Amino acid sequence: MDDAATDGFDEAGKDASKAVGGYARAQALSPEERTAIARKAATSRWAGPIQTATHGSPDDPLRIGDIEIGCYVLADGRRVLSQRGLQSGIGLSEGGRKGGARKIADLMAKLAGKGIDIKDLIARANSPIRFIPPHGGNPADGYEATILPDICAVLIEAGRLGMLGKRLEGLAERCAILQHGFATVGIIALVDEATGYQRDRARDALAKILEAFIAKELQPYVRTFPGDYYEEMFRLRGLTYPTGSVRRPQYFGVLTNNIVYKRLAPGVLEELKRVTPKLESGRHKDKLFQRLTSNVGYPKLREHLGSVVTMMKLSQSWHDFMDKLDRIHPPRNYQLSFDYQKDEDDGRGL
Repeated sequence: MDDAATDGFDEAGKDASKAVGGYARAQALSPEERTAIARKAATSRWAGPIQTATHGSPDDPLRIGDIEIGCYVLADGRRVLSQRGLQSGIGLSEGGRKGGARKIADLMAKLAGKGIDIKDLIARANSPIRFIPPHGGNPADGYEATILPDICAVLIEAGRLGMLGKRLEGLAERCAILQHGFATVGIIALVDEATGYQRDRARDALAKILEAFIAKELQPYVRTFPGDYYEEMFRLRGLTYPTGSVRRPQYFGVLTNNIVYKRLAPGVLEELKRVTPKLESGRHKDKLFQRLTSNVGYPKLREHLGSVVTMMKLSQSWHDFMDKLDRIHPPRNYQLSFDYQKDEDDGRGL
């Protein structure tokens, strides 16, 4: 037998010996010891250290309508949704051999194969955060809360295009209920309220929000509001869309403040008005969105507009649209800049 064959035999013999020895050691352990070793091995497969949650309880989930999702706040301030709660919240069954991360990632992969833009949701779904809940016990798995609006956006778009199929078509409607604001601030505020973290937030929380959203310098003008937004606005208000003109009723600006800017984040509209100079006519010199930051404020505006236009297209009337808007993007401390009575608005003019 040559050296190579001998070496191979020796290695195989060593491997076999290790396997037999490992089996014997495992058999000598108690069930509790084997469980502890398995749990330690599973934990070691997760990247990064196990986090600690400071706020949150199974008895105080995030509630949106009749849907409940477990939520927590980590010691570093990150808001997380429990993996199981997120899975059931968007309407995926909890049964079967696949875990929550696998189910969400597989669904996103299927939609990507059909041409839906899923951004980075597969990678995010496959990278849960492992953490210890405030009440202790075994580590739990979760995701940063900001994943929820992004998943909802994908599923609503897939539903609109008829790409979910009969078995999953209810996911789009469920996500329309869950889709609280699309804007990150909306879902974070809900988690803070559910966990009680809002009582312990820093006093300058609002200042931090405005700092993130409002730019210190005027940004270059870029066409931002899609043509569909105004076309649907005319349709829902019962007006003829002017194909050869850009003129719009002046009150559209007031409605846009309520539909869009008031619902981005607390205090944003007021701060945009404060930092945007006015002309002698009283109109703002620049577009309000030119005062949004390029890394937070402007992207959130675009996300919000995408959600709003989708709701407009799914609405039969102005009141139908406003009911959807109030349900999915509920106003927070909103007050129109004139005495507007919703019950007296006939949906056409003011």
